[in-house]
Amino acid sequence: MSSTPSLPPATPPAPVSFWQAFRFWLKLGFISFGGPAGQISIMHQELVENRRWISERRFLHALNYCMVLPGPEAQQLATYIGWLMHRTWGGVVAGALFVLPSLLILVVLSWVYIAFGDVSFVAGIFYGIKPAVTAIVIQAAHRIGGRALKNRPLWAIAAAAFVAIFAFNVPFPLIVAVAALIGYVGGRVSPDTFKTGGGHGKADASYGPALIDDHTPTPAHARFSFFRLGQVLLAGGLLWAVPMVLLTTSLGWSHTLTQMGWFFTKAALLTFGGAYAVLPYVYQGAVGHYLWLSPTQMMDGLALGETTPGPLIMVVAFVGFVGGYVKAVFGADQLFLAGAVAATLVTWFTFLPSFIFILAGGPMVESTHNDLKFTAPLTAITAAVVGVILNLALFFGYHVLWPQGFQGRFDIWSAVIALGAAVALFRFKRNVIHVIAVCALLGWGLKVLL
Repeated sequence: MSSTPSLPPATPPAPVSFWQAFRFWLKLGFISFGGPAGQISIMHQELVENRRWISERRFLHALNYCMVLPGPEAQQLATYIGWLMHRTWGGVVAGALFVLPSLLILVVLSWVYIAFGDVSFVAGIFYGIKPAVTAIVIQAAHRIGGRALKNRPLWAIAAAAFVAIFAFNVPFPLIVAVAALIGYVGGRVSPDTFKTGGGHGKADASYGPALIDDHTPTPAHARFSFFRLGQVLLAGGLLWAVPMVLLTTSLGWSHTLTQMGWFFTKAALLTFGGAYAVLPYVYQGAVGHYLWLSPTQMMDGLALGETTPGPLIMVVAFVGFVGGYVKAVFGADQLFLAGAVAATLVTWFTFLPSFIFILAGGPMVESTHNDLKFTAPLTAITAAVVGVILNLALFFGYHVLWPQGFQGRFDIWSAVIALGAAVALFRFKRNVIHVIAVCALLGWGLKVLL
């Protein structure tokens, strides 16, 4: 007997209070696994399909804006919807609760890692996770490349970016700047070459009337005004400048914590293309220049970031914790406090720009409900990001397969785990967390047996 599909509800849901929304954003902060794709999928299912707080078209409209910005698009999307529903504090709460659970979890895990990392059980787990991370980064390059590299000029930009960072160690910000310039000029000379779709499908689905529906008037607080824009920019500038001035005056410009604040402010403005795109820049600075952690520790931090909820860029909390702990910024008897403060500090400076972008730019976005288009410079930047991520994958692979360098032995078991992880991800489309969990158990088992 065939069943008749149920029709969408005919009336919108009841209004949602601030505290009802607060409980949802708190829950989301603890279940937002799976990277940006998984997090956006969770929000779509909960907010568009199940709860009907926002319509499909308005959801995608907000998402397209967040995709254009530097920073974690899923966290920015939560901030945007929270702001649209409950004004500034709604956005602040939604965005903060997307990050805080991950920060707390990573502080604890980072302490366990740095304090007990030499214990055989912990070492075995990370022995299995590192090859999995290599396969995950390769998959990221493939996924972004499949979406971004639509023609030969974009392939050429990706190849040039790879050669620049791999062979000549060109700084990531310079690669971004050159790619943006190429896109700007190319967009004028050959618009079709640098024209992209949003990559998220058309807003043609309907799940019934929503609280914020296609034709719901823009609320008063979401209407653009220069006065509100000035308020947001002034508040955001003070929230950045006050802690930076306090750090500089009390500790000095060259102090580890001050340099972390400055470095991760720059990193926050360069995260076009997601966390994988900015990781090479973080590596160049945190590992190569400041020596806050080692290449191996950087890989371990990425593994922890993959297995915890929240944006993947939260790996910066691990970098901050290890750097503060190793540098003993508060003395040898307060190592945990040093790591926790450093992790909190870099999280603040990394995510503050995202809040400013949403609260300042949201009213301009709400002034039109037409789909936003990626600009030609952003298209070129995304293409360059593919080459940069491929370089990151090779870097990880080198340190996993030749842990003592090319002069040392080839680690056959790491190669086997990496190959198995790649097959699970590419061939069988397995969940990243499941792959990491299995590889961790394999690594522990190999350390026990060998």
